Amino acid sequence: MVVGIIIAVVVVLLIIWIITSYNGFVSLRNKTEEAFSAMDVSLKKRYDLIPNYVETVKGYAKHESQTLEKVIAARNSAMGASSPQERVESENVLSGALKSLFAVAESYPDLKANENFMSLQNQLNRLEEEIAGSRRYYNGVVNKYNTKTEMFPGNILAGIFHFERKPLFVVDNSEERQNVKVQF
Repeated sequence: MVVGIIIAVVVVLLIIWIITSYNGFVSLRNKTEEAFSAMDVSLKKRYDLIPNYVETVKGYAKHESQTLEKVIAARNSAMGASSPQERVESENVLSGALKSLFAVAESYPDLKANENFMSLQNQLNRLEEEIAGSRRYYNGVVNKYNTKTEMFPGNILAGIFHFERKPLFVVDNSEERQNVKVQF
């Protein structure tokens, strides 16, 4: 009788642990998806703003067409990414292309004095800050989720229910990790 009660209590506790752990995984998975979606909203704003920015620069920097084409190609690639991993890689390429475009814009004093250009650049700068914040939040939530999927005993439950690691947003390009070189 006592053994039966002990077994029943252990089974009930095990069931409660499984339910609680499963719900924790679902909650974290949903938070990662929500964080990615929030970041996606900022990225969409940036995608919409880039063509206006490129057109403004194009009017002043006609011979910089290669840089402008790279920015548009990177934007289209990022917009067409189908998985989070592809999105991470495409966004890193787009960020690098935008830095090249900013460098081109710096070479044209008339362009820098243009009100429309300045407004677009300010909007892009605000969006880049917003995107950086969204990436930090996304990476924080993904880190919690990935940790839970890998730590014992949660990793057993994660394997059973197919909760798999999610990608972090990281800088893959070693050049982007370098300090900016300012020369006068």
